[in-house]
Amino acid sequence: MSTTKWAIDPTHSEIGFKVKHMMFTNVSGNFKTYDATITAEDDTFENASFEFSADINSINTNNTDRDNHLISGDFFDAESYPKLTFKATSFSKDGDDYELAGDLSLKGVTKPVKFPAEFSGLMKDPWGNTKAALNITGKINRKDWGLNYNAALETGGVLIGEEVRLNIELQLIKL
Repeated sequence: MSTTKWAIDPTHSEIGFKVKHMMFTNVSGNFKTYDATITAEDDTFENASFEFSADINSINTNNTDRDNHLISGDFFDAESYPKLTFKATSFSKDGDDYELAGDLSLKGVTKPVKFPAEFSGLMKDPWGNTKAALNITGKINRKDWGLNYNAALETGGVLIGEEVRLNIELQLIKL
């Protein structure tokens, strides 16, 4: 059986996240620089091979001071750990639902994760390229990867939530 290679179309994709700030609002961010290698045996992507990496220094929360703090040793320590990586162990379908499972590595720690995914199928763009779309969502606890920094609030509670919600929109192009 032949395999097909796919790449992320960065102009139509986003690697996004949200974290609670001061326990009542969300701060959103994304990674501007990332890469992936995806190999599939067929057009359903079941059991496809996904390898993804994001450049920690490309983190963007629309606030330079916050972004600089995030790449510092208090959080991601981008100097020592410049990449976030994900390697899939499975992409499976159950009815209309999909699940992407794999190993997420951050700050020198690798842990297994599972995320629900939507596969929107294939489509030809106006230039004749075959495209596929995936939306991957999920939650992780940042402390599981050693991202422990926080500050207590005078009113009680903490400055930064532990739960990170992921929203990853991928448009893939067949190579």
